[in-house]
Amino acid sequence: MKVVVLVGGVGGARFLQGVKHALGPDAEITALVNTGDDVWLHGLRICPDLDTCMYTLGAGIDTERGWGRTGETWTVKEELAAYDAGSEWFGLGDKDIATHLVRTRMLRAGYPLSQVTEALCARWQPGVRLLPMSDDRVETHVVIDDPASGERAAVHFQEWWIRHRAALPAHSIVPVGAEEATPGPGVLDAIAAADVILLAPSNPVVSVGTILAVPGVRTAMVKAEAKIVGVSPIVNDKPVRGMADACLTAIGVETTAEAVGRHYGARTSAVGLLDGWLVHTGDRAVVPDVEVRAVPLLMSDVDATASMVRAALSLAGVPVE
Repeated sequence: MKVVVLVGGVGGARFLQGVKHALGPDAEITALVNTGDDVWLHGLRICPDLDTCMYTLGAGIDTERGWGRTGETWTVKEELAAYDAGSEWFGLGDKDIATHLVRTRMLRAGYPLSQVTEALCARWQPGVRLLPMSDDRVETHVVIDDPASGERAAVHFQEWWIRHRAALPAHSIVPVGAEEATPGPGVLDAIAAADVILLAPSNPVVSVGTILAVPGVRTAMVKAEAKIVGVSPIVNDKPVRGMADACLTAIGVETTAEAVGRHYGARTSAVGLLDGWLVHTGDRAVVPDVEVRAVPLLMSDVDATASMVRAALSLAGVPVE
């Protein structure tokens, strides 16, 4: 079975764990990973979503935080703060910096991000093919009222998300560079060859939405023979993790499973994607022309997540034992 999953962040990485667990070693799993969160800091190229997926699937993640390396130390971060070097709000762990150093060296040597990611995964053996959504530079920016001047300003998504905890109301969220980007190597081929396509319970605006903003990706999904099933990141009208509600508010979408399902839309419409929509038990959702099914959606452990995945595959018409 060939399964394609659109993912971003901690929730997407944990969902991929469940996909692996549910399908076993014989399945061909490809993750199309958001790169709009990527940022340059201290001369290093940092790819949070790619790294979170790689560490999680390679048993190197700090499971309590959900991001960064297990057994991490923070000497460099403390030294940067002592120099007042800026960006102290972004936690760069010592082990994690090694990954960023290798990536940056390869990028500056001319290797595209897709090849760099493949090289990094050779160490971690995630068991899932991790494909950056694009080799081109795409960075999500958020338009806010600057706290100091009161004037509108655009800041990198990471600064809004981590430094300000998404507490500053967003006037708009823009994946800068997405319109000029092209899908990464293998992305469109994976979509075309898939037996089923899943939208992980990742942020629908800045994770899944950014992947879909790359020209050609949405069209390929609409044309794909595979069924497309999305998993709601909203449970009981709240994000399962993070501040996705602030992102949804910025684009005028309510923080409900139904509203997010309608935001993705039915594949029968001109721009919609979904054939099926999985929501949490007890959540009400009516999405025109989309089959909605309610099951427990809390990823409390790998078994619970695998059960979610099986429900999503069943909804797509490809049940797994």
